[in-house]
Amino acid sequence: MKRIAIDMDDVLADTTSGILTETNLRLGTNFTREDISNPEKAKEFYEQYFPIRDFLHEKGFFRNLPVFDDAIETVKKLQDHYEIFIVSAATEFPNSLSEKLEWLEEFFPYIGWKHTVFCGHKYMIKADYLIDDHEKNLVKFEGTGLLYDAPHNYHIEGYQRVYSWKEIGSLLLPTEV
Repeated sequence: MKRIAIDMDDVLADTTSGILTETNLRLGTNFTREDISNPEKAKEFYEQYFPIRDFLHEKGFFRNLPVFDDAIETVKKLQDHYEIFIVSAATEFPNSLSEKLEWLEEFFPYIGWKHTVFCGHKYMIKADYLIDDHEKNLVKFEGTGLLYDAPHNYHIEGYQRVYSWKEIGSLLLPTEV
């Protein structure tokens, strides 16, 4: 059976929305996803975000992220045809380890802890596909990398870009006759 490795942040969980919400709350700003997709506005956002981004290390941030539309249903359907692994560089944010496990149990209880991998580098993952939002995780990956679209990767080329979980389903699920 073929395997799919799926990243959590900005692939299953809408981390960008969480970052925008927390940044706007702390700074009294109103940056939007569209703003940070625009190179000039993105520069302004990141200049203000970087000095306060320690909130990523605070308890509760990763536990409360929204799940992307259609992710739950599509991953469930993919599981009928592939062995699914959730992979996350959660070790970068130690508080996120238990929060991400709780988040997965809430939204993806059918995956289970045996198919959850917390690691640093993801190139060590052996799978046929890796769905991730960062080029650094795809560049050394030996299978097929799918770049999940996010404001921070709009400038990346050379990978098949996917924009939604419906698109992933259309790409990876067998078509019904």
